[in-house]
Amino acid sequence: MSKIAFVGLGVMGYPIAGHLSVAGHDVCVFNRTEERRVDWVMEYVGRWAASPAEAAVGADIIFCCVGGDADLREVTLGEHGVLATMKSGALLIDHTTASAVVARELALKCAERGLGFVDAPLSGGQAGALSGRLSIMCGGSEEHYLQAKTVMDCYALRMLRLGNVGSGQLTKMANQICIAGLLQGLSEGIAFAQNSGLNPSQVLEAIGEGAAGSWQMQHRGTTMVADDYDFGFAVDWMRKDLAICLAEARANGSDLPVTALVDSFYAEIQDMGGNRWDTSSLLRRLPW
Repeated sequence: MSKIAFVGLGVMGYPIAGHLSVAGHDVCVFNRTEERRVDWVMEYVGRWAASPAEAAVGADIIFCCVGGDADLREVTLGEHGVLATMKSGALLIDHTTASAVVARELALKCAERGLGFVDAPLSGGQAGALSGRLSIMCGGSEEHYLQAKTVMDCYALRMLRLGNVGSGQLTKMANQICIAGLLQGLSEGIAFAQNSGLNPSQVLEAIGEGAAGSWQMQHRGTTMVADDYDFGFAVDWMRKDLAICLAEARANGSDLPVTALVDSFYAEIQDMGGNRWDTSSLLRRLPW
């Protein structure tokens, strides 16, 4: 078993750190909000630290799962960041959905200090984190990936190394691009069914196992028909992710017209006050 530090106890990080504890690892957690880290220690076997640097002392593997590039730089490279105290040979695994640019930046800083780095963004949402059935997209050396894999197995449904550092984040961008288009199509299909005089729930039941079926239809179709969006992956976070996708597309010459359009639709949802609504709330901007 490994000595592990886990930085970031959000809706994904909290249960993932829990899986690591249940698997028998020695886990020390950090979260900006003290109440959150105290709650975690009350629920799982482990310790909490007052800073990322304190959590990382003596750890073999350090996980980060925070909000984005700026947060990630703060908890790794900041005055009280984990790189200040990581021991030689330790491995930093980043579960944050961030840019490939910051992944490469962190990998370089780690290499200078004799540390390993793997960018390992996640897909599967809060439900996947709670059940320990996440898809993990990894970038880094084969050696570091195999080292990371041994500890991530306890909450992974599927895990794959896609290439060198940054490849995990680029794959997560492709994931978000696909989700954006799927949710808009699903929203339009439900609205069309309703406006045609059909029962949308029956329509989804009829088509759900066919070519139109998707994770989004299976897990969000019912709540969309019920006009329920007070859960799940927030629109604000999706817009953050799509901004990363669109910036990378400009850099590599990709054309993402549908993604850009759906991003503008999410801006409309924000204008409606839906910043914390689930991403499936695209339906709310359509007449139905």
